[in-house]
Amino acid sequence: MPTASEPKDAQQIIATLESRGLRAENLSPVGVRPSLDAYVAQLWERRHFIWMDARHRVVTQNSRNRLGNIWLLLRPLMDAAFYFLIFGVILKTTREGIDNFAAYLIIGVLMFRATSTAITSAPSSLHNSRAMIRAFSFPRAAIPISAVLRQGMQMLWAVGAMLVMIMVLGEHELPNIMWPMILPVLALQWMMNLGLSFIFARLGFQIPDVSQLMSFVSRVLMYGSGVIFPIERFLTHPVAASVIQVNPVYQMLRAYRGILQHGTMPPPDAWLILGAWSLGLLVGGFVYFWRGEASYGGGQ
Repeated sequence: MPTASEPKDAQQIIATLESRGLRAENLSPVGVRPSLDAYVAQLWERRHFIWMDARHRVVTQNSRNRLGNIWLLLRPLMDAAFYFLIFGVILKTTREGIDNFAAYLIIGVLMFRATSTAITSAPSSLHNSRAMIRAFSFPRAAIPISAVLRQGMQMLWAVGAMLVMIMVLGEHELPNIMWPMILPVLALQWMMNLGLSFIFARLGFQIPDVSQLMSFVSRVLMYGSGVIFPIERFLTHPVAASVIQVNPVYQMLRAYRGILQHGTMPPPDAWLILGAWSLGLLVGGFVYFWRGEASYGGGQ
């Protein structure tokens, strides 16, 4: 961590350079965390780079495959088909009394997928970008932001696949006037994913072993959020029920299913819980990541 004397020393160096007629107004000390407002300003100045980096990676990630970016559509389709085969056909989960289990499962699997990806990929994001970190000076928060933007672009393919599948399979859910309401839910999910990415990116950088736990964490969250079955029917203990109700992923899926399957507006408690978690994780995660900025050097 930088000491309190380092900013003063940097100012003295800049003053010395300027006294010799050299321009130093754009110089800044290396390895010193900028103020929060300056950090946000630096990210805003690089917004075009962040956007283009995310877009370029989405376009080129499947360039070596013969089907190219068609895999962005095929992968979510295959995931949903696999879970439907296991839980809907082989295990016959539809006997549990779930209305239109095909749509229930497809929505759960495909919309959870983006959050799961953010959780599992974030811990290694800074290590995977160490070449760029060594070569360029930029706010490191650009790395998780670019990653979540990329996941958001991929998620649009999953949303398209999901809408088609729930119209074709099961009881054939048809579009209704409430369907556009998934857009604010998508925005809250993106905020939540970004906040989680900030937190796990710093944790994974400081403790690399964290990345080995993320698959387990993702599975626990999947089974604890009602992704493939209505968990609230099986956990009747009041404490367990309360934990489920404050789970933002559970409320997120509850909102998606209410809009797409039943054409109803999510209840106020779902908006409140999901909104509070999304905003809290985004702000808290960003501040937590920023506080470690000086440690994300090129020597790791």
